[in-house]
Amino acid sequence: MHAFDFRPLAEPDLPMLHAWLQRPHVARWWGPAESVDELREDFLTGGTTQAFIAHHAGEPVGFIQCYVVMGSGDGWWADETDPGARGIDQFLAHESQLNQGLGRAMVRAFVQQLSADAAVTVVQTDPSPDNARAIRCYAAAGFTAVGEVVTPDGPALLMRCRPPRLSAC
Repeated sequence: MHAFDFRPLAEPDLPMLHAWLQRPHVARWWGPAESVDELREDFLTGGTTQAFIAHHAGEPVGFIQCYVVMGSGDGWWADETDPGARGIDQFLAHESQLNQGLGRAMVRAFVQQLSADAAVTVVQTDPSPDNARAIRCYAAAGFTAVGEVVTPDGPALLMRCRPPRLSAC
């Protein structure tokens, strides 16, 4: 059983997050790492995205962020009309932990945590259509492919999951 603790991103976490974003297995899909100052601006100065460091067995193992899909702006999800839709993006920090079920367990645990909020109706993610590992992970965590979409970051595969309280995820 994988137990996770999702701690809100805090100032002391920024250098670690910055270092993680520079790792090749993360940068390949997340693009060039932002500076620590840009990360602070994005996540700690009142933005709408909530960011967390995922801990497993007391150790930081990954990053996960969550946002309200409707009205997210900047060209993202302009057609979304469900105020209960939440978007998530995440990665495991350590390449050595890939392909072991940890990412799937982390996503499942986070969706379970989100589902405690009765306002949440669906959780979505949008990996690159070329990111087969992520797509397998999300499918194993209960997400269903909706179809390819074009985002401000390029093509993506929209995947959605209903919170467990609404349907088996």
